[in-house]
Amino acid sequence: MVGEKFVFSFEKLEVYRLAIDLADAIFELLDRLPANKHLRIIGQMEAAVSSVSQNIAEGKGRQYKKEFVQFLYIAEGSLFEVLALCELFQRRKLFSEADVAIIRQLAEPLDRKLRGLINSLRERQG
Repeated sequence: MVGEKFVFSFEKLEVYRLAIDLADAIFELLDRLPANKHLRIIGQMEAAVSSVSQNIAEGKGRQYKKEFVQFLYIAEGSLFEVLALCELFQRRKLFSEADVAIIRQLAEPLDRKLRGLINSLRERQG
């Protein structure tokens, strides 16, 4: 058993892996920004993009599907916050148009999968 990696249930979700990919891409962009500039908004972006995967993971660990759905809604809200921040970062010339296009390409399937999972779970509740 030593050396084998245990896989938690949330790690099996494609939506979780997509959220991690998005966060990784954004952290890579943030690492390129000048130090000590726009620290507050950078911190907000870090928190928002981290929140997507964290809420998916936390929600998956809840006992009831209704709770999981609520965490998925929060994850989706955080994703939308990331996209709004991207527009601001682009306007402030912190992210290029190409950077934002890549982020949006990563965000689109993530949003579709989040919405699909929410709808699937809600159908099974009722």
